[in-house]
Amino acid sequence: MLESHQPTPQQRVALVIQYLGTHFHGWQRQAHHRSVQEEIEKAISTVLGHHVTLHGAGRTDSGVHAAAQVAHFDAIGPIPPHKWATILNSYLPKDILIRASAGVDNRWHARFSAVYRRYRYTLYTEELPNLFVRPFSWHYYYEPLDEFLIQAALKPLLGNHHLAAFHRANSSRQHSWVEVQAAECYRTGPFLHIEIQANGFLYGMVRLLVGMLVQVGSQQRKPGDFTDLWKQQRREEVKYAAPAHGLCLLRVGYPDFPFPLEIWYETQPKFIFS
Repeated sequence: MLESHQPTPQQRVALVIQYLGTHFHGWQRQAHHRSVQEEIEKAISTVLGHHVTLHGAGRTDSGVHAAAQVAHFDAIGPIPPHKWATILNSYLPKDILIRASAGVDNRWHARFSAVYRRYRYTLYTEELPNLFVRPFSWHYYYEPLDEFLIQAALKPLLGNHHLAAFHRANSSRQHSWVEVQAAECYRTGPFLHIEIQANGFLYGMVRLLVGMLVQVGSQQRKPGDFTDLWKQQRREEVKYAAPAHGLCLLRVGYPDFPFPLEIWYETQPKFIFS
């Protein structure tokens, strides 16, 4: 009697990913530039022997970092889902790290199953430069920044709003509605942190927001003026985006996530010296 062989079922594998955005032209695969998506896809393809598409929770811009980006891919083979992190890290460059991998239901999707994304922007406000914080913060020392004024400007953003004032050109998104779920500004010593959480983000939104918020913090613009600007969609007044290297995709949230909090929740270290 011949032994029957059942085909190996397809597995959907979720990844929690960290990367230093400095030498990447963003997350999304591009024809002539280095991207995070392409580097990880190449590593997966090397293991499996054929191309696999990696689906990310969101697209970070050129130079932006990620502390806990999330992505998934489908694979057929004997490798257990939780082993993929260790395997891929042996193939990946030093500026990408897979913190963990896990199997998920085939209906689970890194992008469409997410209920929020959260970004943190870090400013370093001491006059003297510091090499060790430069890759991860905007060195803003030109005038003092008042975190309480910035917090006052952020508060009206909570809710579902049309934020076309912070929508960069050449975006493929058809509308500018964003549900802002949390927005806060706080200080740790010489570092000012601005965190925004939303169901999704417009192209370039956080950097444009921060570029305007420093005007509020330095008292060049009142919090109420900032609110009027975006409510009246005065895009022509938003002329400067904060540098990319101060921005980090902090985490992505899901109703049903197979990873413990220590893997993904608060994995960007904060500088705390004073």
